[in-house]
Amino acid sequence: MKALVVVDMQNDFIDGALGTPEAVDIVPYVREVIQGFDGAVFFTRDTHGEDYLETREGKMLPVPHCIRGTQGWQIRAELEALRKTAAVDKITFGSKELVEVLGGIADLESVTFVGLCTDICVISNVLLVKAFYPELPLAVDAKGCAGVTPESHRTALNAMRACQVEIRNGDL
Repeated sequence: MKALVVVDMQNDFIDGALGTPEAVDIVPYVREVIQGFDGAVFFTRDTHGEDYLETREGKMLPVPHCIRGTQGWQIRAELEALRKTAAVDKITFGSKELVEVLGGIADLESVTFVGLCTDICVISNVLLVKAFYPELPLAVDAKGCAGVTPESHRTALNAMRACQVEIRNGDL
């Protein structure tokens, strides 16, 4: 079975507190990828509490975002409508729960990633999965990702490529 991981396609990362024009632009493409994917689709969801600004991340990035239960925390409506599995809520960039979910698939052939932000949560989850399943083919669909900036997006794609992750649909 093939798996697609849709990383943090939440309102706050698209056009909310930490949104970017590039994030807005990828939404229709990510929707197409999900609709056309032949395999299991999993969503991650960045999840913080009201105490976010008191956390280490909150002190380093003092912009409240993805606070559980808020509109910004929600997966973009047109993508949420396609979700068939429970979202993997994560309190930090990478998710050990995602690693466990993927590890529970006995016949897992490969994993493809799309989502936000290429340079923070996408790269963190890709490299975590790579660390636990080094023989599993991993790919990132560059057209279905956006970074904090276009430059940091390209830097993250190059870093993942250096770690033997296939980068699809990306001109680097």
